[in-house]
This record gives sequence, structure tokens and C-alpha cells, in this order.
Amino acid sequence: MTPRRVTWAGIAVNVALATTKVAVGVVFRSQTLVADGLHSVSDLVTDSAVLVGLRVSSRPADADHHYGHRRVTTLVTMFVGGALLVTAGWIIYAAVTTYRTPGTQVSGVIPFWIALISIAPKEILFRMTRSVGIEAGDASLVANAWHHRTDAFTSIAAVLGLAGVAFGGPSWAFLDQLTAVVLSAFLVVAAVRFIQGSVSELIDSAPDESITACIEESITGTPGVLGFHALRVRRVGGPLALDVHIQVDPESTVVEGHDVATDVKRRVLACGCDVIEAIVHVEPADIAPECAESQRPTDPS
Repeated sequence: MTPRRVTWAGIAVNVALATTKVAVGVVFRSQTLVADGLHSVSDLVTDSAVLVGLRVSSRPADADHHYGHRRVTTLVTMFVGGALLVTAGWIIYAAVTTYRTPGTQVSGVIPFWIALISIAPKEILFRMTRSVGIEAGDASLVANAWHHRTDAFTSIAAVLGLAGVAFGGPSWAFLDQLTAVVLSAFLVVAAVRFIQGSVSELIDSAPDESITACIEESITGTPGVLGFHALRVRRVGGPLALDVHIQVDPESTVVEGHDVATDVKRRVLACGCDVIEAIVHVEPADIAPECAESQRPTDPS
């Protein structure tokens, strides 16, 4: 299965689960099931982001967008993250205001069974997406797979809460509101992560030091590189883009310097850090090769 197809499968499953859970939750007055259904919407966010990313990443730059269109997904993710945050706040407000209010308790055991049945497809989707992501070497797919498993975990929490409501009697009816608040916390965490990640990308924050170190190792391990500086890395629609100045033997020809730069680019793109774009500038080294040291000064000029 291709990355695009497994992502579409995720969208189909999440639409079905979210619609069913919210509808049943409303009919049977289960705030827990409504919250669980809305958490499935957060999976739709990542599914959609991955799908758009797969489509946009292949679109070439044009006269109005010299760097391409990858950051459209960033704006979409930020918007939906804000919507999820508002939704979580509404669920918490409704749960608190209807606590022990007559006529608001869950009726029947159907919400319990819906939550229980929903666990299996999410676990299957996790395993499929993770397998395709690993095979394709796509880190965004692997991350999205773990987001599917997070939804399965929240469904398990919903099952526990609804079991107490369905089989424990009226004295346990408060578990519906309590579990709804707990699941809303998952929504808040997901929303904050989406917004934080989007803001971080828009202000060109650097990735983790471990990722930068891996990229540096790929550069210094390239034959012909005597040193480097002005390494700058940022995220563009999820994947990484970078530019770096490498130092080569000043006696090298233009062709030889170009070949070294090409090799650096090839190694960086293949280093497993999800780098999709690398601009490599070539400079003559002004120190002896045996004393050359890779460095990363703060001034990129």
C-alpha cells in the first residue's frame, strides 16, 4: 500500500468513527463518547496534513511562490488546532454545568459498545500506517501512525468510563462527565501540539540538537570537506530544509568543488532526518587540511 492510499484509509476510518461516536453520544447523552469522537477529529488533522503534504511536496515552485507551497499545511494545522482547543473548552464547560443535572445521564449501553468496537480499527490503522511509513522512509507517516494509537488509548479510557455508567447504576453516572473532562485533556494536548509546532515552524525554529548533530555528521563525513560553517536548518511543511557553507581544498577546480557539494547534498538527503532540500555553498579552506575543524558559528553571513 502506498503512503497516499494508507492516508486516505485513515481519513475514511476516522470520518466513520468520529461521525458515529458523536451521533451516538448526542442521542444517548454520553459526553464521554462525544469527546472521544471529537478526539478522532484530531486524527483527521494529521491525516489531512500528511495527504496535503504528499500532494504539495511534488508541486514545483512558481512565479509567486519561489520556495514552493509546503507551508499551506502549516497554516491549516494551526487553524484546526485552534478549533480543537475551543471544542475541548466547550466539552469541559458542558460536563461541569450538567454534572448531576436530571435528564443528562447516559441512557443505555450502546455508547459503551460503540467505544469498545472502535478500538480494533484504530489499532489496525496504526499497524498499517507504521508499516508503510517505515517501508517508505517517511517520518511523517510513522508519527501519524502513533497518533492513531493515541486515539485507540482514549477509546480505552472511554470504555472504562462508560462501563461504570452502563453497568454501575445511577450512582456511577458521574463517570460520564468525569471521563469527558479527562478525554478533553487529550484534545487540549493535541491542539496545543499542533499550534506550537505550527508557530515554531513559521518562525523558523531549528530542529532538535540530535537532528542537527546527525546532519553535521553527514557533512563532515563527506570526502573532500575540510570544514563547514553557517549551517541553517528549518522545517518547511514538516520536513527539513537547510543551507550550509562547506570548505574544500583551495587548489580544487570548480568541477571538483561542485562534485564535493553534490556529494554533501546526497548524503544529507539520505541521512534519515527527513531533509528534502539542501543548498550547499562551496568556499576555499583557509587552513591546512590536517587542522581543519567543522564548526557552526552563530553568524551565517
